[in-house]
Amino acid sequence: MIIYRSLKEVQYDKRSVISIGMFDGVHQAHRTILSRVVDRAKAIGGRSVIVTFDPHPREVVTQGKQSVDILSTLDEKLQRFEINGVDAVFIIPFTFEFSRLSFKDFYATYIINGIGVAEVVEGFDHQFGRDREGNMNQVVELGRQHDFSVDTLAMIGSEGAVISSSAVRDAVISGNILQANVMLGYEYGFTGTVVRGFGRGKQLGYPTANIRLLDPKKLVPQVGIYAVRIMVRGTWYGGMMSIGHNPTFGDAQERTIEVNIFDFDMDIYDDTVTVRCLQRTRSEKKFASVDDLIAEMGNDKRMIRTIIEQHTQLSS
Repeated sequence: MIIYRSLKEVQYDKRSVISIGMFDGVHQAHRTILSRVVDRAKAIGGRSVIVTFDPHPREVVTQGKQSVDILSTLDEKLQRFEINGVDAVFIIPFTFEFSRLSFKDFYATYIINGIGVAEVVEGFDHQFGRDREGNMNQVVELGRQHDFSVDTLAMIGSEGAVISSSAVRDAVISGNILQANVMLGYEYGFTGTVVRGFGRGKQLGYPTANIRLLDPKKLVPQVGIYAVRIMVRGTWYGGMMSIGHNPTFGDAQERTIEVNIFDFDMDIYDDTVTVRCLQRTRSEKKFASVDDLIAEMGNDKRMIRTIIEQHTQLSS
């Protein structure tokens, strides 16, 4: 897969089949679009091109006043584009000046005269351009004027609900990882570095890897206990993850992410690890005593081992 970061790098090809968007999460609806783009490009002997933006437009148009917690980092998106067979990705640096470009000027400069286009594929509710002024009806009209076709895909849902990045984000925020994973079509997760914590887990008999996210903008699930898989040095292990503030001890100033890795005994400080969330099992609790906490952690571990044993890994 070829990655372009400026228009001058892109070789013009009128046979390009294109889709434009953030693709945050690259969820099931996004993957339906990707599949259509790839299939249509193959059918005409052209190339499949995804146009996306970095950073997130909402972060720029609000001029930093609104934080944006992302479902997927740029690297994660690129990996999923490649898995889904995309030929090329054009990453446009999203600046405030760029945000003021009208959708017609954007199409003229970047799509029609820049990349070249035979067909555009988008979801039914796609909007874009300055103040989201553009819609699919206007793209269809541009297609008539400049000889490219437009394929608008119908609503894609799961259990009666529309699949969207917002819906996935809401599920992750609420801790409904099972629902989020169904909409994503893979297990939600994140990558981070193992850092030193209080060392308390080891004292309690449950040593943990304390994880600092590589990208602080990555959305972290709701506080609580989770069944997870964690990749360490190329191998996947089961584990139980705690996201929270250690209320029994009351000395954590910031939210922590800690994973007790099952059947594991290695020093992995400073290692980069990847966590995949399977299921949230309970809320964070403040226990009356350390012994009560240890007993509950034993219950957590037994339950989570069963969940992991019964879990069927979702595809990428």
